Amino acid sequence: MTIEQWAKELAEITNPENIKINEPLKKYTMTKIGGNADILVMPETEEEVEAIVKYAHHNQIPLLVLGNGSNMIVRDGGVRGIVMNLSKLNEIRIDGTDVYAQSGALIMDVSKKAAEASLTGLEFACGIPGSVGGAMAMNAGAYGGEIKDIIVHSTVLTREGERLVLSKEELELGYRKSIIADRNYIVLSSLFHLEKGDKKEIDEKIADLTFKRQSKQPLEYPSAGSVFKRPPGYFAGKLIQDSGLQGKGVGDAEVSTKHAGFIINKGNATARDYIETIKMVQRTVKEKFGVDLELEVKIVGED
Repeated sequence: MTIEQWAKELAEITNPENIKINEPLKKYTMTKIGGNADILVMPETEEEVEAIVKYAHHNQIPLLVLGNGSNMIVRDGGVRGIVMNLSKLNEIRIDGTDVYAQSGALIMDVSKKAAEASLTGLEFACGIPGSVGGAMAMNAGAYGGEIKDIIVHSTVLTREGERLVLSKEELELGYRKSIIADRNYIVLSSLFHLEKGDKKEIDEKIADLTFKRQSKQPLEYPSAGSVFKRPPGYFAGKLIQDSGLQGKGVGDAEVSTKHAGFIINKGNATARDYIETIKMVQRTVKEKFGVDLELEVKIVGED
């Protein structure tokens, strides 16, 4: 089956305007890096997502799910098969102290909406650039808070298109991991439970965390965010800094001089530049400190 035929059949599921052939993925990643997708599809409803997942499974077409592209490096050769971007599934609803959010909504937007409703518990996410789906998959956290503190349940799809509702316990949320990531589930929506708080205090906390983030992170450059998980007993950024790697890199990819845990794209970095810089950091830290740095970001696609 040709790519054009896939596109024609997908157009029976979603608006043809939501389907793009040979689409550059660097337009959809926070690193501004990545080759082309054979097909990019942007469904508008959960039912469309379900139908696309079943279509891909039935026809044995590879399917990659893309949220906000904040924790992903797409190789220069791009991605074969279908890439499904969920950014149009972005509804956020508040009911009392419960917050419902679809997977394509940005977790920082959910944090903002919660603050507007004087709900506390999600301030930690005010600067996390990922989508709700991505935040769920990696149990995103910052400044002492994480998703597992507030989640009630998530509605997900298996790769066969079966819909499941997983409780907090069933999600198996740990440090930057979940059953969603382990089993390659696709998040449709999540329900969070927060507490009533004082709006002034909530706003002050968000302002403080935003200041800390802006002053310490290289937000002026494209990047994949924090590249490495925190090794037990250490901080990745400190190990990289103490290895003298800040300002070093390959091509236009560089270990940030502002925060050593970030690798930035200074302008025209390729995925190869980025990945080679990652390998250089891992190799140097291992040589100097005997510590293996594990990736927090996901690398996908072909060279």
